[in-house]
Amino acid sequence: MLRSGNEVAIKILKQSKAHGQDFISEVATIRRIHHINVVRLIGFCFEGSKQALVYDLMSNGSLDKHIFTNKCDKFLDYRKIYEIALGVARGIKYLHRGCDMQILHFDIKPHNILLDKNFIPKVSDFGLARLYPTDHSIVSLTIARGTLGYMAPELFYKNIGGVSYKADVYSFGMLLMEMAGRRKNINANAECSSQIYFPLWVYHQVNEGESVEMEEVVEEERKVIKKMIIVALWCIQLNPDHRPPMNKVLEMLEGDIDKLQMPPKPLIYPQDEPDNNDKAVMELKTFSTSSSSHIISASFPFGDSDNV
Repeated sequence: MLRSGNEVAIKILKQSKAHGQDFISEVATIRRIHHINVVRLIGFCFEGSKQALVYDLMSNGSLDKHIFTNKCDKFLDYRKIYEIALGVARGIKYLHRGCDMQILHFDIKPHNILLDKNFIPKVSDFGLARLYPTDHSIVSLTIARGTLGYMAPELFYKNIGGVSYKADVYSFGMLLMEMAGRRKNINANAECSSQIYFPLWVYHQVNEGESVEMEEVVEEERKVIKKMIIVALWCIQLNPDHRPPMNKVLEMLEGDIDKLQMPPKPLIYPQDEPDNNDKAVMELKTFSTSSSSHIISASFPFGDSDNV
């Protein structure tokens, strides 16, 4: 509690191998940002290796605690989840085009979407973010950044396209899919092997005109869920050029579902890799149990073994 009476959250950063680079990056990035759907930095302090960031308190915590629960969340029906998705999309759109610099987040995931007392979403955690001139369509990275399961494939497969703001679009698509399904995209314990990778399974359901079964969902909510799924499928296209920019994503989410076209079937890895179902299932199981650390140094299970 500050002297002003405002409740705040203190984020303590552990000493990292980056020698405080995450701390510097977060302060330098977020001081430029003023948007209702992005967390507001109140202040910061440091003493030697001790570093702290001071933010407004988000009393409803992070989004993952609400969408990955077995209990029915009476505050978050599908209409509210849809509104949260719109807010997150607006926040990311602002980061990409609303500032004097292009801000790429590189770690969009449910854990990094915070909810205030009114369930207004705030994009948070800018430790991996990078600033680029707005005219930079392709950016350079020395190391893959993000969390496995949400990282864009071009961060691993250099032959499918350069790294750009489309990496955040991909991450948002994976987030949106989890919001629509209220489950993690990769579930190695699924009853059927076809359901291990939710985006692929749900694509077939929607493409065949079958409804995605959700408990206690009325027809109006079912349309909202279907719209979120179709938009998410566009966002997670393997080729970055096939993904829409965030302003188009927002337009699709706000528009009429009857005007949405189904995207091509989402690919897990480039087509020149062996297309083997058993391999895909095995790899997805490995993928789901991988470390969720921000900057990963491990053998990536898809395709050739590269350090990322």
